[in-house]
Amino acid sequence: MTSPSSTPASPRPEADRRRWYALAIVMTAAFMDLVDVTIVNIAIPSIQRDAGASFSQIQWITAGYALAFAAGLITGGRLGDIHGRKRLFLVGIGGFTLASALCGFAVNPDMLVASRILQGATAALMVPQVLSIVHATFPAHERGKVFGLFGAIVGLGAVSGPLLGALLTEWNLFGLEWRPIFLINLPVGIAGLVLGRKFITESRAPHALKLDLVGVALVTLGLLMLLYPLIRGRELDWPLWGYGSMGGSLVVFGALVAYEKRKAARDGSPLVELSLFKVKSFAAGIAVQTVFGIGLGVFFLVWTLYMQTGLGWSPLRAGLTGVPFSVAVSLAAGLSVQQLVPRFGRKVLQAGALTMAAGVLLYIWESERYGLSIAPWQMALPLVVMGLGMGLIVAPLTDAILSEVPREHAGSASGLINTVQQMGNALGLALVSVIFFGAMPDRLTPDRVGPAFVDAFQHALVWVAVVMTAIFLLMSALPKRPAQHVEGAGEAPAAPPARDQDPELVG
Repeated sequence: MTSPSSTPASPRPEADRRRWYALAIVMTAAFMDLVDVTIVNIAIPSIQRDAGASFSQIQWITAGYALAFAAGLITGGRLGDIHGRKRLFLVGIGGFTLASALCGFAVNPDMLVASRILQGATAALMVPQVLSIVHATFPAHERGKVFGLFGAIVGLGAVSGPLLGALLTEWNLFGLEWRPIFLINLPVGIAGLVLGRKFITESRAPHALKLDLVGVALVTLGLLMLLYPLIRGRELDWPLWGYGSMGGSLVVFGALVAYEKRKAARDGSPLVELSLFKVKSFAAGIAVQTVFGIGLGVFFLVWTLYMQTGLGWSPLRAGLTGVPFSVAVSLAAGLSVQQLVPRFGRKVLQAGALTMAAGVLLYIWESERYGLSIAPWQMALPLVVMGLGMGLIVAPLTDAILSEVPREHAGSASGLINTVQQMGNALGLALVSVIFFGAMPDRLTPDRVGPAFVDAFQHALVWVAVVMTAIFLLMSALPKRPAQHVEGAGEAPAAPPARDQDPELVG
């Protein structure tokens, strides 16, 4: 292993193989998390029937994960900077595996809710380390290829969750009903834990940092005050205290900014590194990521409701319908970073936004033309167009956000990226109650359910197209080309990133 003082011109073959093995491990963990976010939705009827869960408990089985995940992401990223990204990744994947086992063997709905909250909290330790490890392990000229792979994983995870959930639920393996959707994480998590210890190289911030406990409290409080009313609002008929809580969250976030400025000046160890927002590519990318999350949050939920409730399709049929979308995202993600972005820069992302908008408009036209008789193959074209557009965005966007971030703040930056994505999704889910359910009559007779859901789906997709247009405009603030492509143009293969490694923790 290279010592911190030595900097050879290129990594040894053994070191090169180790980092690609490490990449496969962290990408598998990221895929496991992405799937787990969506896999539960498809199995909700089975959980409700088999476990006897009430509607409120069903809400918390999904919402509890989202709340714990979003509230802990920034803290998880900073803990990785302080205590080591490999160490926190292993703690996170170990805890996530244990929580998955507790979910699978839950004896009642309350235990399932508590286990899902634990899953979200441990995912918040694991997920920020994925981008941090990539950022600290791979030199600038290779990160484009790596982020292309990451975008492909995102695309596969987006649709694989519902499909895998449908298969596992319908197969009813060993008579376990819905439980295999959680138990499937056990072999993957155990393998990640064992192989991660062997192949991931430890890295951390190059100078000593301390955990900002006041910052942790303010971030957690602010996110809970914002997300809890959004998640429960429709169920509780949007109570007045919910609006007060969301308004109060802005005050808490304002207090957080003021405190973090003082904390940075005093000891240089803030939880949220506000200096990151002085980096134009980071600030613009975070804005795009938030709005993009809103659009995806709206689309994926109304799409599922449209197919399963409006059209009356089975979970498996609905899951299979999404396969062309997933394939298109994966193909476009790899192509965009490796070949298109180095040549055309941010125009690739802007083209992605317009392509997604075109796919959404095509979907509206097809839904209106075929109505309740629409078939999965007729949805394939708009889904492929939308998938290509999404693939052109997801991988280059991550690349652009992190390209100019100092390596010592990689954990904090990746935590912020994931946090704003979750916030955007939560905002999108909240808007569904307005732009989807708000477009339906209060009472529907059985014969009107299908037509009402079709009309509401078309209405919601108009707003998704508007969001994609807004993203196109926001992207004009991104740098014309990510910095690392400029760096990497004439760059020799870099040495292993020993600058921010603790020699006592390497290996």
